[in-house]
Amino acid sequence: MKFLLKLLKWVAISYAALIVLLYLFDVDYLLRAVKTIYFKGHTTAFLEDYKEFPNREIKKGVAQPWSISKDYNTIPTTATLEKTHQELKTVAFVIIKKDSIWHESYFDGFNKNSKTNSFSMAKSVVTMALGKAIMEGKIKSLDQKVIAFFPEIKGKYAQEVTVGDLASMASGLSWDEKYYSPFSIVTRAYFDDDLNSVILGLNIYENPGKSFKYLSGATQLLAMCIQKATGEYVSQYVSKNFWQPMGAENDALWQLDHAPDGIEKAYCCMASNARDFARFGKLYLQNGQWNGQQLLDASFVKKCITPRFKESGHYGYGWWIHTVLGKKLYYMRGHLGQFVIVIPEDQLIIVRLGHLKGEQTKNDPHSNDLYTYVTETYKMLGAQK
Repeated sequence: MKFLLKLLKWVAISYAALIVLLYLFDVDYLLRAVKTIYFKGHTTAFLEDYKEFPNREIKKGVAQPWSISKDYNTIPTTATLEKTHQELKTVAFVIIKKDSIWHESYFDGFNKNSKTNSFSMAKSVVTMALGKAIMEGKIKSLDQKVIAFFPEIKGKYAQEVTVGDLASMASGLSWDEKYYSPFSIVTRAYFDDDLNSVILGLNIYENPGKSFKYLSGATQLLAMCIQKATGEYVSQYVSKNFWQPMGAENDALWQLDHAPDGIEKAYCCMASNARDFARFGKLYLQNGQWNGQQLLDASFVKKCITPRFKESGHYGYGWWIHTVLGKKLYYMRGHLGQFVIVIPEDQLIIVRLGHLKGEQTKNDPHSNDLYTYVTETYKMLGAQK
């Protein structure tokens, strides 16, 4: 009994010492990481982790349900697509053809209303919010300097970086994208309860606006600028200007660094479902128009889906760009293989949500599952003829 008491005493002392060390070395965010992610058997963020964090609602308005195609789910999934769904643990796969749901499949207990984390698809949404703020005159243009909103930003090129540089991933920000390292800045940002201080503690250390470099922190800083410019939380601004007028069928959630007055983890972490995520694709397919209302300037939409830099023609402003099977497309993309793919030529929107992403290709910045989702969709469409 004495031995057991002594053992418990030393365990308690060791635990307390560990916590003290975490605070001393300014990595106390790891306590939250352990509690919300690592102790649950995950090595990185996961689909339903929004339940582990405080959230702010993106409130819906009057729902506008999707039309259902007369050929809905009449064509079976291809063997290759079915295998991919199993291997990458797809939870939702939806094909929208000419504004009607043509095919949808759900797996692993998920359904058309199930919420999952958007991960970096949220970057496209933040860019839309930027476009709306410019449209309303609350932000002057893509060329407005970030320092106008945050005079305290640091670094050799702090005076130079613009909101357009942030949106096009040309920020020059000191950041890394090491999702699986507990000590990376992206991990700190995910779990820290003062995200504002984390971002403003970074430097603009490279000359911005010169070349593409994918950095999630750039989108976070952009969202902070939008909040400053509009006087509204990003969730509220997106709800009012997009989610409600687009007729989303469900309220969505956006993770916060802390409750109740924290800021959104805007580079990721909007929780919604496949049908409602698809509405962003439809808005861009319609050049920013919805039910006769211009929610976003058509010129801004075109800017988003046009490469900013010739040497990296795969990214515009908040959207990825590619050509598959000779079809020009643009898409939203998330960490674990979340996709909203838009193919204007055939008025197609493909949404895929799931637990795992395909391998990165060797020859381009796109993952191999993107090719599978597009190619197999066209095989299914061809089988209808």
